[in-house]
Amino acid sequence: MVVTTRASAPGAGAAVPPPRRGTALAEGVERARRAATTEPGRLRVVGAVLAALALVLGAVTVWEVSDRVTAAEEVVGRSQPLSADAASIYRSLADADTAASSGFLAGGRESREVRERYERDIATASRLLTSAAANAGSDEGSRREIALLGEQLPRYAGLIEQARATDRQGLPLGGAYLRYANEQMSTLLLPAAQRLYEAETGRLYRDHDAARSWPPASLAVGAAALGLLVWAQRREYRRTNRVFNQGLVAATAATAVLVLWLAVGHTLARSGLGEARSDGQESLKVLDAARIAALQARANENLTLVSRGAVTAADKKSDKYDIDFGANMEQLDAGLAQALRLADDEAGRAPLGRAVAGVAQWKVRHAAAREADLKGDYEIALPLVIGGKDSSGASFDLVDASLEQAVAHEQREFTRAAEGGLAALTGLTTGAALLSLAAAAAAVLGIGRRLSEYR
Repeated sequence: MVVTTRASAPGAGAAVPPPRRGTALAEGVERARRAATTEPGRLRVVGAVLAALALVLGAVTVWEVSDRVTAAEEVVGRSQPLSADAASIYRSLADADTAASSGFLAGGRESREVRERYERDIATASRLLTSAAANAGSDEGSRREIALLGEQLPRYAGLIEQARATDRQGLPLGGAYLRYANEQMSTLLLPAAQRLYEAETGRLYRDHDAARSWPPASLAVGAAALGLLVWAQRREYRRTNRVFNQGLVAATAATAVLVLWLAVGHTLARSGLGEARSDGQESLKVLDAARIAALQARANENLTLVSRGAVTAADKKSDKYDIDFGANMEQLDAGLAQALRLADDEAGRAPLGRAVAGVAQWKVRHAAAREADLKGDYEIALPLVIGGKDSSGASFDLVDASLEQAVAHEQREFTRAAEGGLAALTGLTTGAALLSLAAAAAAVLGIGRRLSEYR
């Protein structure tokens, strides 16, 4: 028998190579994809996403809340006190100028009280400048103004001492030294102090805005976590007809508490800090400006008698210091009217009412003194300005003391409201971390309970 054989195909009988293996990552992805097509696999994915989202919520909340707590602490413990110190520097300088002119008018009869007031103002300004320099940090603008004030303040004090010494020798040049010192105060020291105050107040407002800002990422992640937890429980119910999964319910409760705490805490913090700004800081700004206007008015009133018409206004006829006095009094009237509108309780309105009455009295006494001076009755005009309880100086003292009481009241109101806003955030960072961990653990346990049914 003839056996017919088929020709072998090329390569027949050769060893077949094993199938090519992918990378470990590709194989892992493929296994995960195949596992996700089964119910246990899908449950694992859901559990992992829920746990991860809970942990992300905790981390984002801790991060955002920590920033706002830090900003609120800056408002209470640093920014506002520095702004208040800058305002005190300005007031101390203006008051020193007022006391210096009052003492010069009195001549050899300068009272110890006036002298001590001047020295106290200079010492206060020097002390606050040292403190401001230590806390200015990297703010170049503030450091520049502090350096200028530190350089010019001793020069101003030297001019005042020269004016006093010259006047005691009976030389008319003493008035010129005093006017030059006042010019240095008006053109160098007070503008620098004003710029320092504006810089520190700007930093206060930036910290205030940062503390009051909503935490958008935390609220968005919290809403997403709650939505996913509700979806997971609804899915569970539709597949098993079980109303509750204890683990998912616990995770939902922990997440809801965290989101509610976050929303309520920030609402209260915003309210407290907003009250501190609107009812405290804004009133303080107005009161500081009014008090400075009063101090400048008093200094110009004194200098009107010192100069005796030697310094004229732009019209070359009117006394410059008398014109400036009128402008200062207009600023004072406007400031007091605005402060009364901002005052929200009787404790804040009462000292302002006394200040308004004092200003009205001051104007009457100043007019009488000015009339006498214009008639050439200097000896009559002088006691009407720097005399006893019936002088314009006594009226100024009443206004200044009343404004000081109003400032102290508004400072307390600011501190109370700002500390209340900060307290609303107390414990939120720690609570957020613990609640997010609890939510993640509860979600994993809840999904694990369902997975155990497939084993």
